[in-house]
Amino acid sequence: MDHAAVRDLFDEQLRRGARPDETGARVEHVGDVVRHIGPAAGWNGVLWSKLDERGADAAIAEQVRFFGGLGRAFEWKTYGHDRPADLPDRLTAAGFVSEATETLLVAETAALPVDSAPPEGIRLLPVSDETRIELVERVHERAFGSDRSAIGHQLRGQLAQDPATVPAVVALHGDEPVSAARMELHPGTAFASLWGGGTVPEWRGRGIYRSLVAFRVRIAAEHGFAYVQVDASAHSRPILERLGFVALGTTTPYVWEPPVGR
Repeated sequence: MDHAAVRDLFDEQLRRGARPDETGARVEHVGDVVRHIGPAAGWNGVLWSKLDERGADAAIAEQVRFFGGLGRAFEWKTYGHDRPADLPDRLTAAGFVSEATETLLVAETAALPVDSAPPEGIRLLPVSDETRIELVERVHERAFGSDRSAIGHQLRGQLAQDPATVPAVVALHGDEPVSAARMELHPGTAFASLWGGGTVPEWRGRGIYRSLVAFRVRIAAEHGFAYVQVDASAHSRPILERLGFVALGTTTPYVWEPPVGR
């Protein structure tokens, strides 16, 4: 795999060429910035930018004015190869707060294993209806300790837009959900994306995550996507690299919050 060429393709297709998603969001190209405007409770932010030292601060201020005018927090999703090189410092100076850096991992779909079986006693189910969405929400609440409504809203939107889609998979031990993961197929691009793999604490380290990756890769292959992409945490990166993913860079979100009282 030509790493530089695939990274350029990723930038062009999934960042600069981003399309509206199933949540009712819209995507706007404003100068050298591509921004995603979602529902108030959804994801809002900057997906791509191509800035230079002269115009970067003005472009940042414009996005702050725009999202601030909506009264919304937003995320500027930076990548290590974005320009100018001091973009993170400029965002920090404008009031953004950085979150954890993740690794941009990509693999050729055809080169990934698809036969990783779940551990004994675990069965995997595609998320295809409301009952299974609720199981995913329960996993996310326990695995991440966060509000489960956002993931449920996203999955419901995906199924409403395309009922044939399999946007997520849930792992059950008996009737108890113990792990879940989401995916996005990006029509018109070469990429499928894997998101949100989470396992409840007592079931971690037993191979469930690998089986969830294989389950989703099979779907990506069936739909003809050449590459699978993941923004990987420090915990999942080693597992994914052992499966054949390679690092093409890093990604760090910078978050701006409206002033208190807005």
